[in-house]
Amino acid sequence: MYSVGQITFVCFMVFVAGFIDSIAGGGGLISIPAYTLTGMPMHSVMGCNKFSSACGTSFSVARFMANKALDIKIAIISAIGAMIGSGLAVKIVLGLSDEFLRIMMVIVLPIIAIAIILKKDVGQADGEIADGIKAICISILIGLSVGFYDGFIGPGTGTIAIFLFSAFMNYNLKTASGNTKILNLSSNVSALISFMISGTVIYHIAIPAAICNIAGNYIGSGIAVKKGSKFIRPVMITVVVLLLGKTFIDFFSTF
Repeated sequence: MYSVGQITFVCFMVFVAGFIDSIAGGGGLISIPAYTLTGMPMHSVMGCNKFSSACGTSFSVARFMANKALDIKIAIISAIGAMIGSGLAVKIVLGLSDEFLRIMMVIVLPIIAIAIILKKDVGQADGEIADGIKAICISILIGLSVGFYDGFIGPGTGTIAIFLFSAFMNYNLKTASGNTKILNLSSNVSALISFMISGTVIYHIAIPAAICNIAGNYIGSGIAVKKGSKFIRPVMITVVVLLLGKTFIDFFSTF
């Protein structure tokens, strides 16, 4: 069993994670370390994180949809791809060791973070939005790649999806963020089902954490819808810096 202090700490951090994630993605950078500090196994960390994230993202999706701050057709197509990619990744993850998962995070995250930082003008304004068959193909590829990454590694998934929607579909950051919420939700649900079946979700921590994540997502998505790209971009950069910092800390702590 876990103490009241541990659960309270996780709930607060997951609230913050939900707030950040609803705006620019990257909530896993906060929530995963919080779960890890309880001492639970990494597979349970990932299962609990998917549970709370799926609950919180549901409310974030509802708020973006109510404000028409997304492209529902593209978002759904990407979400289908994400479900497939995430489901495949989780089947692989459950057969891997904790050590291998940590090594993969150290290798992959800096590459993605640097790409996001260098692409300074992405999502600042609407460009020529891709349409037709091209749009469908791009959205499926985005969904598959992001879903697989989410199921396999996790942290920074939302930030990566926002970047891809803006870079390859030419959406502004607000619309890209709205699309990402639906993609994230499908990916989270697909992965969560696998984790629940495998018995890795610790519900007496995951349920209160999910309630706090819902609150964070609801507040954050409201700010994102009102403030738009000018607010989302700085938050994305902050998330990327945290992503890099955490990765380097993990790397040097192994020596």
